[in-house]
Amino acid sequence: MSPALLFAILIAYFALLLGVAWATSRNANNDSFFIGNKSSNWMLVAFGMVGTTLSGVTFVSVPGAVGADGFGYAQIVIGYVIGYIAVAYVLLPLYYRLQLTSIYHYLDVRLGRRAYQSGAGFFIISRLLGATARLYLVVNILQAIILDSLGIPFWLSTLVVLAMILLYTYKGGVKTIVWTDTLQTSAMLFGLFACVWILLGELNMSVPESLNQMQSQGLARIFTHDPDSPNFWLKQIIAGALITITMTGMDQEMMQKTISVKTLKDSQKNMLTLTAVLVVVLLSFLFLGGLLYLYAPIAGVTASGDKIFPAVVMGHLPAALQVVFLIALISALFPSADGAITALTSSTCIDLLGIKRRSDLTEAAKERLRRRVHLGFAGLFLFMVLGFKAADNPSMIVVILKLAAYTYGPLLGLFAFGMLTRRGVTDRLVPYITIGAPILCALLEYNQEHLFGSYRLGLELLMVNGILVYAGLFAISHKEKAGSAAVAA
Repeated sequence: MSPALLFAILIAYFALLLGVAWATSRNANNDSFFIGNKSSNWMLVAFGMVGTTLSGVTFVSVPGAVGADGFGYAQIVIGYVIGYIAVAYVLLPLYYRLQLTSIYHYLDVRLGRRAYQSGAGFFIISRLLGATARLYLVVNILQAIILDSLGIPFWLSTLVVLAMILLYTYKGGVKTIVWTDTLQTSAMLFGLFACVWILLGELNMSVPESLNQMQSQGLARIFTHDPDSPNFWLKQIIAGALITITMTGMDQEMMQKTISVKTLKDSQKNMLTLTAVLVVVLLSFLFLGGLLYLYAPIAGVTASGDKIFPAVVMGHLPAALQVVFLIALISALFPSADGAITALTSSTCIDLLGIKRRSDLTEAAKERLRRRVHLGFAGLFLFMVLGFKAADNPSMIVVILKLAAYTYGPLLGLFAFGMLTRRGVTDRLVPYITIGAPILCALLEYNQEHLFGSYRLGLELLMVNGILVYAGLFAISHKEKAGSAAVAA
């Protein structure tokens, strides 16, 4: 199929998103932007969050990683289930009890203003790095399969994509995203299962036959039993749980959608539904990866990692499936980027600029400030994506999980200390603790061969980071007054 026709399909899909945005953002205000006026339907939120959780990295990198790691990602998925249950029954009741708009306000109430600003600051860094890495991956693929042949440079492609996202999130925010994410998740999942079905037909295999073939080629192995390996099963399960607790339960982007649901009970339904759907979808992506690696030698495809999925589909499968793949890929791109820009804007305005408590600003002035911040983050996204392009890492899911270990660790330590103890802290020292812990983790990782011998640090670095922050906070803590510790848990 010609690149020009694929480009026309891309524009038509975006026009559909704009239509949804126009219909959902009428009469929108700052409350609509930040928390959807607390009126979101829990079923829509749950389904839409599947797309936000997965993103283009899951769509491309999880199948691509099967060649090197088999079904080892399933170890992390087991941890995800544990983590989502913890979010539903530990964190959500706390957020609803305190009636939070920004979840980091909990740190203000419990520990102090510097803790609050540190938590929000690390969220902003985390989400900025993670979202731009995801955005880079998908734009890079679109560049390779469509835009290079049209003579469009990478920087312009990224700029246009960000402009598209701004157009449909600029006014409605969360109120719009709940609906656009639902549409995009539907398209992404249709693309996933269509690719699985077509590949099974091309291979002339049933599901059991393909699984047996994967097993014989070492593609379906799940558990790693070597404790020294970064992929050791216990490390992966614990890391999966902590990744979910931090990257979902302590992440403003994910939680601002969840707490936009009216009641705690419905919000918990949303979280458990998301968990069930996500497990099925992630296992399906692993199965798709196995099919790609079975089919690649037959088709003469030598690509691997993030490049194998687009290479197989765009070079060897029917034109109709190429269209489905393109729409699914775009649908994987937008939920992770639109929600991130919206959440970063929300956290900066509420947590760092104090927009809700500023009586010196009119509602119109607050809205203008929020829009300027929104535009500023779009500019930062462009700069970061171009930085990832220069680095050109072969597997972005590895990069993203490693970044999460460094940037979400301080959030894990802050929330854990607040919820598990009733002690106060010397607030002015908190930023030094939260910045020092990731630096110590980097030193540990750099010197791990000398310190640990054959043992290699993997995703458990997130837990180590959190423990260092917790220990640091305990070192600067004191017995808290009874009233101040009432929100500990």
